Amino acid sequence: MAVDFGRVEVLTFDCYGTLIDWEAGILAGLRRVLDARGVAAADEDLLARYARHEAVIEAGPYRRYRDVLADALRGVAAELGVEPSAAEAAAFGDSVGEWPAFPDSADALARLADRYRLAVITNCDDDLFAASNRRLGVTFDAVITAEQVGSYKPSRRNFELALQRIGVPRERILHVAQSLFHDHVPAQELGLTTAWIDRRRGRPGSGATPPAAATPDLAVPDMATFADLATRW
Repeated sequence: MAVDFGRVEVLTFDCYGTLIDWEAGILAGLRRVLDARGVAAADEDLLARYARHEAVIEAGPYRRYRDVLADALRGVAAELGVEPSAAEAAAFGDSVGEWPAFPDSADALARLADRYRLAVITNCDDDLFAASNRRLGVTFDAVITAEQVGSYKPSRRNFELALQRIGVPRERILHVAQSLFHDHVPAQELGLTTAWIDRRRGRPGSGATPPAAATPDLAVPDMATFADLATRW
């Protein structure tokens, strides 16, 4: 294990994909639109299409996450030959608060909060993250959203603002995330140690995130395993 938890003071988390099951939420929203039009597609195909569209939108001028979601839905639907209504696109954009937490997230965060300061760096709007946070049952010491920064990970700006707000040396921070693309690549470029919550272990492809190459300092399959390791110290 390459992480010295005895030196870690702050854990920073990605939210969607790490703590909240965004792939389940995304698929449910896409299927509401596609099923109503008789369009069939495999889960992994839909997630890969979604990942491409979301990444392109987020790399452009900043827009609220609910608008990113709505346009990503339109992009996926257009590839499959259908068009969602304005109401369907808006509902998909607002659906984040309905996305379920992974079963182990709340308990793991509660255990970790007894030992560490917790922060979140999330590609989301303030109000949508607040709705998700109610499912997690923990008060984060710092919350950095894309809305506050005006950009989306993998932009380094999101991490740089987090480092400013947290105010401790980066060697005492461990970033915990699922997405190699959004989180591990930029965090490691900034000299942060990272732990990979590999929620997709054993599944093909990279799901709702674009493929990326990174070598996290620690890899575990879920938050329960991570909390077990991190609270031994």
